[in-house]
Amino acid sequence: MENATQEQTNIYWPPVSNAVTAIKHFQEGLASGKHWYLALLETIGLWTDETELVQGCRYRYLIEGEAFDWLLLADRLCMAVDGLVPEMEKYALLFQCKPPLELSAEEFKSLIGQSKYHQFLNYFYGITVEQALVQAVREEVRKERRSNGWSYQRGEEDETYIRVYGETESVLLDQFRREKAYPQAKNSDLTEMKEFTYWCFKIRIKICEKAKVASDTHKALEWLRKNGSYFLQHPR
Repeated sequence: MENATQEQTNIYWPPVSNAVTAIKHFQEGLASGKHWYLALLETIGLWTDETELVQGCRYRYLIEGEAFDWLLLADRLCMAVDGLVPEMEKYALLFQCKPPLELSAEEFKSLIGQSKYHQFLNYFYGITVEQALVQAVREEVRKERRSNGWSYQRGEEDETYIRVYGETESVLLDQFRREKAYPQAKNSDLTEMKEFTYWCFKIRIKICEKAKVASDTHKALEWLRKNGSYFLQHPR
């Protein structure tokens, strides 16, 4: 009997999904007249699933167990209450990162919870800002090449990644996939590219001096400011 009890305690029980309960909370909030964006953020705060399979589509809300892709979850929740959220406001949030209400960082944190807010910051700096850094450096490379009379873009991407990470994108992607035991496919889906970006972020933090990391982060944030990003108002 003792052995049986010990065996039972060693069994791994996957976390119970609260998707149905959370979506019901969202629906009830909308029905009560609460602004849909506030009800959405409250629901995100209740959500516990890190990944989910919906109609054959895999959603991964938490990258590497650390970086919370809250807009992906927002998209999922809006689909669950299709027709109850104003279309223009929904698309502005999901595709332009423009929410219908301006909230302070503290208000945003209070609604989604401290833990998710920390994971949101991981996503912001590890993926959003990291992508902006690559884009900013790519523009620098392109400008330099044009000033030197080079109109052909061959090697532009390699030069960009070498400047940021010390290796080409193809070498880094190969290393990433080997480390994660992912297949060496010709193309990457959006989820894999988000994982890859977060992995590259960690590589950069590890190999670069603190002053270089700070300088690159500043460069990326400036790029985001110039190109517009509401969520620069939230991170602290």
